[in-house]
Amino acid sequence: MQRLYCIFWLGLKEMISLRRDWVMMALLVWSFTLAPIMEATGVATTVNNASIAFADEDNSPLSRSLAAAFFPPEFQPVVQIEPGTGAAQMDAGRFLFVVAVPPGFEKDVRAGRAPEVQVLIDATAMQQAGIGANYITSILGSEIRRFAIGADLLEPPPVDIILRSAFNPNRDSVRFAGIVALIGQIMWLTTILTGAAMIREREHGTIEHLLAMPLAPFDIAAAKIWANAAVVLIAAALSLIFVMQGSLGISITGSKMLFLFGTALFLFTATALGVFLATLARSMAQFALLVMLTILPMLMLSGGETPIEGQPEWLQVGTLLLPSRHYMTASQAIIFKGAGFETIWPELLWMALLGFALLATSLLLFRRSVAQ
Repeated sequence: MQRLYCIFWLGLKEMISLRRDWVMMALLVWSFTLAPIMEATGVATTVNNASIAFADEDNSPLSRSLAAAFFPPEFQPVVQIEPGTGAAQMDAGRFLFVVAVPPGFEKDVRAGRAPEVQVLIDATAMQQAGIGANYITSILGSEIRRFAIGADLLEPPPVDIILRSAFNPNRDSVRFAGIVALIGQIMWLTTILTGAAMIREREHGTIEHLLAMPLAPFDIAAAKIWANAAVVLIAAALSLIFVMQGSLGISITGSKMLFLFGTALFLFTATALGVFLATLARSMAQFALLVMLTILPMLMLSGGETPIEGQPEWLQVGTLLLPSRHYMTASQAIIFKGAGFETIWPELLWMALLGFALLATSLLLFRRSVAQ
C-alpha cells in the first residue's frame, strides 16, 4: 500500500511538472484541437465547390442536360461563357474547369457519330484537377448514355450494378481522416510526453534525488506511465467530444466508453515504449530522432494510411508485433462499425501482451542505466 501511495504522489508531481512546461502544454492543446481538424479537412480526396463553366455552342436539350448535371456541393453553379473564351477565363483564375460543347453535338450523337467534348482543366490545383477530371468524365458519360438509351440509340445494359458503401454511405473522407488523425496524435503525444519526462529528470539531475529516496526504478517508471497516460486519455476524451463530434460533426457508431477503454490499454503500451526509447537515448535530440524512426513507421503500418491487406504478406505478419495496428483496428471497428467487446477482444489482448513485454524490457534497461 505504501508503494502505491508513493507512485500516486510521484504521478501528481509529474502532472504539476507538465503543467509548468508551457511548450509541452501548447503541443498538447495543438495536437488534440487544431491538428486533427487541419489533417482531416486540409487534404481533399473529393471535389468540393469547384468552379466550372460551359461554352455551349450546341444549345440543344442534350447539351443543356449536361450542364444541369453539375451541382453543389461538388461544383459551383455552372456559368455559361462565350465560346472560345475558356482559356482566357482560366488564365484569369475564374474557373477550374471549362467544358466546351461543339455545335451540332446532339445531332452527331443521334447520327451515331462520335463527337468530342473538350474539357479544359487548370492543373495548377493538382489535387482537385486530378479528382475533378474523373468526376467530369463520369458525369458526362452517364448523361450521354442516359440520353442515348432514352432516344433508342443504345440498348440498356443487361445488368444493373448497384453500389452500397458500408459504414460510410456518403464516402465522407473527413469522418475517416479525422479519427485517424486523432489516433495518430494519441500515438505521438503519449510516447513524446513519457520519454521527455524521463529525459528531463536526467538532464535536470533530479533522477538522483528520486533514487536517494526509498523508491525503486519501477516506482519512478510506473508514476510517469500512469500520469502521462491519464493526461493523454483526458485530452483524447475531450477531443473526441468537442473536436471530432462538435467541430467536425463525426458520428460515433459504437460505444465511447469501449473506445476509451481500448485507448487506455494502448496508452499503457505507448508509455512503456516512451520509457524504452528514453532509456536508450542520452539526450533530448537523440530521443526525438528515435521517436521519428519508431512512431512514423508504426503509424504508416497501422492500417490507417494504407489497409493492412494492401501490404506485402511478410510485412502483414510483422505488423502483428505493432501495438498501433491492433489499436487502429479496434478503434475503427468501434467508431465506424459499432463493434462490441466480443469482436475486438483479440486486439485488446494483443495490446496488453505487447504492453507487458515493452514494460518488462523498459524496466530492465532502466534499472541497468540507473546502476551505471
